[in-house]
Amino acid sequence: MFTTVERDRVRDKLVAAAKADPRIAAAGFAGSSAYGEEDEWSDIDLALGLAPSVDYDDVVAAWTESLYREHGAVTHLDVRAGSTLFRVFLLQGTLQVDIAFWRAEEFGATGPRFEVLFGKANDVEKTKPPVAANLIGWAWLYALHARSSIGRGRVWQAEYMISGMRDQVFALACLRHDVPAVQGRGMDDVPPEAAAPLMAALVRSLDLAELGRAFTAACTALLTEIEYVDPEHAARLAPSLRELSSPREW
Repeated sequence: MFTTVERDRVRDKLVAAAKADPRIAAAGFAGSSAYGEEDEWSDIDLALGLAPSVDYDDVVAAWTESLYREHGAVTHLDVRAGSTLFRVFLLQGTLQVDIAFWRAEEFGATGPRFEVLFGKANDVEKTKPPVAANLIGWAWLYALHARSSIGRGRVWQAEYMISGMRDQVFALACLRHDVPAVQGRGMDDVPPEAAAPLMAALVRSLDLAELGRAFTAACTALLTEIEYVDPEHAARLAPSLRELSSPREW
């Protein structure tokens, strides 16, 4: 396990390398790296704004080679958002280093946690929270497949669908309480009374009766959250959700 001293040393070397690289016009910290909000578990989130005339792929390749050669990267994962590449590195000692490669005109704060280190940040569109209607749609879709999976005795698939449904409902609760609603980041900040119904939707075993119990709890929690967002939508969905989750011999 990496130490905070080791993490800070890697972070400082990466920032120094960015400042010394003429192909990098701007840089900033994102996430907990911004404004010194790290704890002992925090990773490094470095955003690089590339100069307009450079070859994007060449810069990515050079920085990737450096992470492996100089910082002991073990592997990496690519995540894309529009034209921006987020290359996520795993270093020896389990330190995660996220390097975002932004084109010059797109470099800027897309979220509330962003600290410019050097260069100029553009006024760019902020990342929007998920739309409640989409979360509701995914939740009832998961519910349909949870019901059929239980009915077919496909217990692992049923657990997957119930958990997916519960995650959408939890995201709705996060939206309602104005905490981050993606990747589980706000779940622990939801008030206990709002999280309690989701606790009941946890699958505790692959027994069919237990799957049915958790599924019923998830349907009840979903209907409750929809009523907060859109009572008319809740009224339309209520008969179907109650039919899906009505007590039966699973």
